[in-house]
Amino acid sequence: MAEPDYQLLTPDLVLDAIETCGVRCDGRQYALNSYENRVYQVWLDDGSQRVAKFYRPQRWTDAAILEEHAYSQELAAREIPVVAPLLLNGRTLHEHGGFRFALFPKQGGRAPELDRPDVLQWIGRFMGRIHAVGATRKFRERPRIDIAGFGEAPSKFVLDNGFVPDDIKPAYAAIVRDALAGVRACYKAAGSLKDIRLHGDCHAGNVLWTDGGPHFVDFDDCRSGPAVQDLWMLLSGDREAMTLQLADVMRGYREFHDCDRRELRLIEALRTLRMIHYAGWLAQRWSDPAFPVSFPWFNTQRYWQDQILALREQCAAMDEPALELPDY
Repeated sequence: MAEPDYQLLTPDLVLDAIETCGVRCDGRQYALNSYENRVYQVWLDDGSQRVAKFYRPQRWTDAAILEEHAYSQELAAREIPVVAPLLLNGRTLHEHGGFRFALFPKQGGRAPELDRPDVLQWIGRFMGRIHAVGATRKFRERPRIDIAGFGEAPSKFVLDNGFVPDDIKPAYAAIVRDALAGVRACYKAAGSLKDIRLHGDCHAGNVLWTDGGPHFVDFDDCRSGPAVQDLWMLLSGDREAMTLQLADVMRGYREFHDCDRRELRLIEALRTLRMIHYAGWLAQRWSDPAFPVSFPWFNTQRYWQDQILALREQCAAMDEPALELPDY
């Protein structure tokens, strides 16, 4: 039997599901900005707030979700500021009306100011602690970040399913081939690297900043991979700017975890894979009514033309020497 789609996730079902966990809602709920899953801020009878995440049907197995929960709870138990799911009735993963969901504490915060050295160092310090824990054991259920899953599969999907206009399809296919060849060259140059458990999607939107520092949220994409995957999204701008930013991050990071300098060779390769994967993700979710409304610029002639140009730039970036770290 097919699992239900999100159009069946009505406001009443959301409240009914949450109350099966033994908490009483006062009826107020607010949909938060999320596309892969459906996430709601809800108010309880005592005036407190919780965040309910309803997982996209058929994306993860129960075992994979529980492994995500266990990882974030392990980090929280070591007083690392991550927002972990609540244990209710002896479980973190619940089911109601065909939907799997989890409840989280409400964590306030604002976007971190990534142009400030002290902010980067502070984030780097906690990321070092996250990776120190992540390196102690391996995921069994969560996948790895690799070229096949993040590059080959998503590019094949968009090309095989009519998303790229016919007149530029050959150009897109060619630049993807070139880009993936560049990614493979970067991995070969880096050599054999250690995979650890990662946050997996550590962009600024998944770091909430308060006066007490950063809080890391949304481990939904946690995977195994090189540590630099959780670091490169903190960097932006030209080479000089990224070199300075990386130095600031590493001042904090190295207090708790070693940095394998060879991984720096993967920064632009991982950026390239993320670009290809993102296009494939949008294409794979295009039948979800929320996506055409929220991403009207996707699947237009201009979008694919811009992708071709951006991937050409990435091919050039991957040919550049890796960023350098100062000796501390």
